[in-house]
Amino acid sequence: MKITSQAFSDGGKIPDKYTMYGENRIPPLHFEGVPGTARSLSLIVDDPDAPKGTFNHWILFNMDPKIKDIKEDCVPVMASQGKNDFGEVEYDGPKPPSGEHRYFFKAFALDTVLPLSRGSKRDELEREMKEHVLDSATLMGKYAH
Repeated sequence: MKITSQAFSDGGKIPDKYTMYGENRIPPLHFEGVPGTARSLSLIVDDPDAPKGTFNHWILFNMDPKIKDIKEDCVPVMASQGKNDFGEVEYDGPKPPSGEHRYFFKAFALDTVLPLSRGSKRDELEREMKEHVLDSATLMGKYAH
């Protein structure tokens, strides 16, 4: 399984418009090689370089496993968003207080649809995903303000 973006390469700089210093738009994402037996996809976007530990920027789950693309600034139809560490149920892009941070876009193919509701937090998502992950992929981008 693979996750890529037209907006930045793996290990590359995330453009300003996808950050909270810019337009805070969801970057376009592309999925390949999702297992045919997958029943849903989940996505976690986080920053492990945050001053107080890993900071969650976007939690997305129960995406259609047949989806190939998340279009720029669009939440996939029927997918549910969880609560990020800004306390919002949405994507909030990079906003490092200082220095360069790494942002990981982690996609998971699951063998089930998760019994979670909109606004669920990452720990709930990870607990429900446990033992249901068929495959995963990661895209990392960097940003400094």
